[in-house]
Amino acid sequence: MIIDRLANAPRYFPLNPRFAAAFRFLAEADWAALPAGSTELAGPALRVDMLQAPAKTRDQVKLEVHRKFIDIQFLISGQEQFGWKLTAECAQAQAPYDPEKDRLFYTDEPEAWFPLLPGMFAIFFPEDAHAPMRGEGEMHKAVVKVAV
Repeated sequence: MIIDRLANAPRYFPLNPRFAAAFRFLAEADWAALPAGSTELAGPALRVDMLQAPAKTRDQVKLEVHRKFIDIQFLISGQEQFGWKLTAECAQAQAPYDPEKDRLFYTDEPEAWFPLLPGMFAIFFPEDAHAPMRGEGEMHKAVVKVAV
């Protein structure tokens, strides 16, 4: 897991060949013009999911894991806390892995909680179980899905 500000994104370009395009999109996007839902940025290997929804309580969020994609979660507005735990230490799967949605939920408690403020991003790799969208009020965020 990585948490940082968009100004520092070039540091992470060497981690994945699609990161430069992903962060270029985040830096140049016109948030008001983007529709809610999923949009391909460079074919199925790089897409963005636009979310605008009420924040959830700690009891409502579940740890989730992806195997095929890395999440770059960028907060546009609102305040968020996300839970985190190593995937290898998660033991209580809510249901089997769904390969079509590339998602597995766990009912384990997060090991730690971290704040995410507007202009910040968090990168979650397959080894990072994460519980996003915890907070208060409305959140507007972009989740860039980058193929592993």
